[in-house]
Amino acid sequence: MGDLRVRLQPRAKRNEIVGERDGALVVRVTAPPVDGKANAALCRLLAKALGVAPSTVTVVRGQSARDKVVHVDAVETGVALHRLVDGT
Repeated sequence: MGDLRVRLQPRAKRNEIVGERDGALVVRVTAPPVDGKANAALCRLLAKALGVAPSTVTVVRGQSARDKVVHVDAVETGVALHRLVDGT
């Protein structure tokens, strides 16, 4: 139901949601940007943080770029941003 702008940083020391910068959610994952591994790690991390099934989180734009648009079926955009940035 909601689309999130995400700035992904692969090959980080740990998987974490850093915060928001320039209207995009900044996310770090340990996976390398090879064969979609970083995208899969991003979807798993966002799903876990939002409390939804991993199958409801998909990368819809920017599969091979750092700047992505991620679609979350189960949660509205504003609610998702609030949960991810504020941790509630």
